Amino acid sequence: MAGFKKLIFLQLISWIVFSALGSFLIASSFDNAVSRAQQNAQSMVSNYIQEKTMADVTPEHIRLSLGSGNVFSSFIVRDFAGQTVLNINTQSKMPVLAGIIADTMNSIRPQFAVNKSKDIKIEFLINVESQAALLQQALIFMTIISALMAFFPIFYMKTIYRKLNRNVSMTVADAVDIYITQNQVSESIDQDFNTNKVADLGAELAPSFNRLAHFLKSKQEDIKSAAQTIKQEAYKDVVTGLGNRNMFVEYYEHQIESASDKSFGSLAMVRCSELQMINQTRGYQKGDLYIKGIADIVKHVSGTYTGSQVFRLNSSDFAVILPNIPSKEAERFGETLQARFTQYQQNQELSSVANTGIVPYESGKPLGELLSVVDNAMSMAQSKQANAWHLQRETDLVNNVGAGFGNQNWRRVIREVIESRRVMLMMQNIMPIGKNVKAYAEIQARFKTEDGQMLPTASFLAMAEKLEMAVEIDQLIIDTSIEMIKSRNFNEKFFGINVTASSAHSDQFVIWLERRLLKEANLASKLIFEVSEFGLQQNIKASKRFIDMVHRVGARITVERFGVGLTSFKFFRDLKPDFIKMDASYTRGLEEDKNNQYFMRLMVDLAHRIGVSVFAEGVESQEEKHIVETLCLDGVQGYYIEKPKEV
Repeated sequence: MAGFKKLIFLQLISWIVFSALGSFLIASSFDNAVSRAQQNAQSMVSNYIQEKTMADVTPEHIRLSLGSGNVFSSFIVRDFAGQTVLNINTQSKMPVLAGIIADTMNSIRPQFAVNKSKDIKIEFLINVESQAALLQQALIFMTIISALMAFFPIFYMKTIYRKLNRNVSMTVADAVDIYITQNQVSESIDQDFNTNKVADLGAELAPSFNRLAHFLKSKQEDIKSAAQTIKQEAYKDVVTGLGNRNMFVEYYEHQIESASDKSFGSLAMVRCSELQMINQTRGYQKGDLYIKGIADIVKHVSGTYTGSQVFRLNSSDFAVILPNIPSKEAERFGETLQARFTQYQQNQELSSVANTGIVPYESGKPLGELLSVVDNAMSMAQSKQANAWHLQRETDLVNNVGAGFGNQNWRRVIREVIESRRVMLMMQNIMPIGKNVKAYAEIQARFKTEDGQMLPTASFLAMAEKLEMAVEIDQLIIDTSIEMIKSRNFNEKFFGINVTASSAHSDQFVIWLERRLLKEANLASKLIFEVSEFGLQQNIKASKRFIDMVHRVGARITVERFGVGLTSFKFFRDLKPDFIKMDASYTRGLEEDKNNQYFMRLMVDLAHRIGVSVFAEGVESQEEKHIVETLCLDGVQGYYIEKPKEV
């Protein structure tokens, strides 16, 4: 297109140059013709008057000699003294272009003639109207012809250019279509352009199109690489750096479920048993360190098996794929994990670390079915002891000891704990801030198996809630706590006991607790029952009935994990608790979080106005304790203040 514009510019310049040159030549010819005509006229007039006298030259004689008057446009006769004897002026209109040229070149000039006796002086201008008309016609004709010669090639070339452009476009489109068709089948760009088709455009274009094909290939590789990087980031767990659930599902579906070759192996699920407790009592940073520690153990143990893969499925679950590992070898894997978890438990002073459920797999087995089986294996492992593992064998599945056996086993374990009263009490004090503040010690329960092994507390309580056995567990804890207080003669201390929301909303439990506290009237005033804010919200009417009963017998109420729910202050005021425990999420990083400081100070002011004491839980550092003190809270609880101790 740029070359075509250049052609137009050159043709235009050529037309201007040739038009100017042609005009100059025609104008010069016109000037020469007029000059010759003037010379002839001057010679003719001089010869005519050479031998004549004034008496011979009369006006009538001259008019007769001039005839029609088309020869001269001006004719003046003067005598010896210079007086005008005759003045003939013929009006003639010269064409515009001719007039401009005549004026420019000064072609038409006055001519003079004198006789011998010098008594006749003639001045005249010749009439060049016919020559001027011819001049203008020649200029117009020359301009038109030169314009046609200049611009006709342009229009012709433009037509050819359009046709050529259309042919090139169609050929290129055909080549691109063929190229797309060739590469449509595969996911990657493998084929080059059809050089035979592109060759129709010229041999020079074929290499360019092939360079384009190679460029597209390289760009596709770049895009694939970038997409893979993004996918890896999206499929990676930020805390451990392991693949997440999405990567696990994709790996299983491609490498195992849809694998063309027959394969087998073992799938292990590792569930962190203390994550929730650590997050609530020690903070999310310690929770992340706990997760990283377990991830390191799992990676180290599984790293000894060829082709093993580790994924983090959710906040507390890890999946380990052990290709080509039979059940016997998977048992050794479970034993090694348990030993490492127990060592980690002792170093970190935890009640448990993680449990492991293991199942065998074969290629083609649906993932959903396998996860259901491994979840059952996990339930079996949790019901054994701290850090235990369980392998769900094929024979168990064949004999239908599968889907419900985990729950049945848990029910048996929980029933044995209740009947054998295998509960161990821990105690963690709340440190009061200020001299007139009354705080208490929170009683925490731990549970043991029949062989004395510690059960994972969070899993135990969750399964008790799931199996509708939470009321019996709460009754066991309360009975054991009252007996412990009586036997240890803790008459000067106050004790907090956790109660699940399902128990607080149970009429049967409320009646039992009222009778139990009335029987121990001297101890009722020493007890504070802790219920979570979220649990109280589930049934407001039942929650108020429970709190009223507790107050009626002389005991008190703490709303724990306050601030997590969306409780209105009116609801909080109507419940009339004695204490509230701010959730640990408000304590974490309190020295830097101005919003949490403002919220906590606001809650303290509102609570104090209605006579409610406010405690902070999850205090893990000197800085957090100092901020809590400046915000005028009434007490602090956490591992920085005191770790739970066995009674």
